[in-house]
Amino acid sequence: MASISLSSLSSSFSSLSFSSQVSPKSQKSLSFSLPTKGINSKTPSLTIVATSATVIESPLESETLSIEKYVKSRLPGGFAAQNIIGTGRRKCAIARVVLQEGTGKFIINYRDAKEYLQGNPLWLEYIKVPLVTLGYETSYDVFVKAHGGGLSGQAQAISLGIARALLKVSENHRIPLRKEGLLTRDSRIVERKKVGLKKARKAPQFSKR
Repeated sequence: MASISLSSLSSSFSSLSFSSQVSPKSQKSLSFSLPTKGINSKTPSLTIVATSATVIESPLESETLSIEKYVKSRLPGGFAAQNIIGTGRRKCAIARVVLQEGTGKFIINYRDAKEYLQGNPLWLEYIKVPLVTLGYETSYDVFVKAHGGGLSGQAQAISLGIARALLKVSENHRIPLRKEGLLTRDSRIVERKKVGLKKARKAPQFSKR
């Protein structure tokens, strides 16, 4: 048996590249053989086969990129440069909301609101209540950047942010929004755990002896 030098193998493998996402239709195979010296013609040569493939973006990634381009075209200069903006908070969630005249679109973190909130009807109702209260459900497009907490907290933070942004449209909106309690920041949060207890109030089972 003949031996092949380790340096020749390592140099051959270093020229190959591999990808984690492979399209079955776009695979191309590449094969080459390493010559062997001083070996009978009957001894087979070592053949290395590698496949190269093109990386294909998933539909979700391409859709997110298209929405991101749309948001940047609608909001030149970013969120901070806009006039009608409001910040809402709930539990650990923070939402920055921008309103622009439109047809009633909701975009949260560069995704459609129904997709982002997993189609939950209660959370979708939370974010629409301030606009429905004033009859603006088809008059403004809503762009949101939300982070922290869960989806429920984020939905309620978005509701407060929209209500605060509507005050910048007109101060006359304060009375109907205040009447529905949409301008009140809900300060309830999870109570901290106490030393010696299992949770905030729950204590271990008492045993007299």
